[in-house]
Amino acid sequence: MNSVAPVVWSSVDGVVVDRLGRRKRKLRVSLTDRCNLRCPYCMPDQPQWLPKDQILRQEELMRLLKLFVGRLGIQELRLTGGEPLLRKDLNQIVEQCQSLRAQGLERVSLTSNGILLAARAKTLLSAGLDDVNVSLDAIDETVFARMSGGHGSAAEVTAGILAARDAGLPVKINTVIMRGYNESEILPLVRWARSQQVPLRFIEFMPLDGSGAWSAERVVPESEMLAPLRDEFALEAMPATDDPARYYRVGGDYKLGVISTISKPFCQRCDRLRLTATGELYSCLFSATGRDLRAPLRNGADDEALLNAIRGHVWFKEEGYAATGYVERPISMHALGG
Repeated sequence: MNSVAPVVWSSVDGVVVDRLGRRKRKLRVSLTDRCNLRCPYCMPDQPQWLPKDQILRQEELMRLLKLFVGRLGIQELRLTGGEPLLRKDLNQIVEQCQSLRAQGLERVSLTSNGILLAARAKTLLSAGLDDVNVSLDAIDETVFARMSGGHGSAAEVTAGILAARDAGLPVKINTVIMRGYNESEILPLVRWARSQQVPLRFIEFMPLDGSGAWSAERVVPESEMLAPLRDEFALEAMPATDDPARYYRVGGDYKLGVISTISKPFCQRCDRLRLTATGELYSCLFSATGRDLRAPLRNGADDEALLNAIRGHVWFKEEGYAATGYVERPISMHALGG
């Protein structure tokens, strides 16, 4: 009688790896699909929020995070959304993550649109949050309204950024640049961020929006982002690192990052995974499908079954960005997590 040997998914030094040998050390964790902005690179025109019973409960989330950290070698967690500050138990989740540090967790971070951050920065820091990335796509209020779907204001976001900085919570700014929307804000954003000495990273528009509006023509590549800066600042390329961004020294005293996923992909060194608010694991930002972990979790699967599902999905992780257009799938960035 023939038998089939069980598949043993690879790991290196306790860290889960894919078939290309890339070790996974970072997990982005979406806490909710809900958001108080309507950014065109992320949200569909009329988002349909998921029923709350489909969102992972706190105890379900923590069980998975314990496996990712304690058994799979994840060292950094980034809590995302939607807008994670809309999740009522965010502080409790950050606090519970602290127990994972003894198992190898090194960092708990947050990605937010900053609208609600000013009132929460101190309590998040007290809960154990290590740092926060804030999305700010324009300083000019008219351009901001275009980028946010008419919700919120640039003033609210900058207040949140400065409140986090002043509370002692390290903060970075992320800006998605879209041709025809906010490329005019490149220089004003650098001026403001440099004046406040808050790190800023520009990100190329990726084919992951919720309405299929992406096209190559809307992408402002790294070279074009840097062009307006050269007229005002001395610009010096800094040595390459393992960070997804390329860094430049601006005016001799400021560090600017550019994440060039489209014009200069960095997928060959990707160390990230993504867990949606509904418990789907996506091994790649551009994956068409994920692996459902919520169903086995709620159906009584033991830890080994969950670990095997995770390892198997990660093993077959795609090579990376290879799309020539919009990535069609039933989930958009507001639900996948940025």
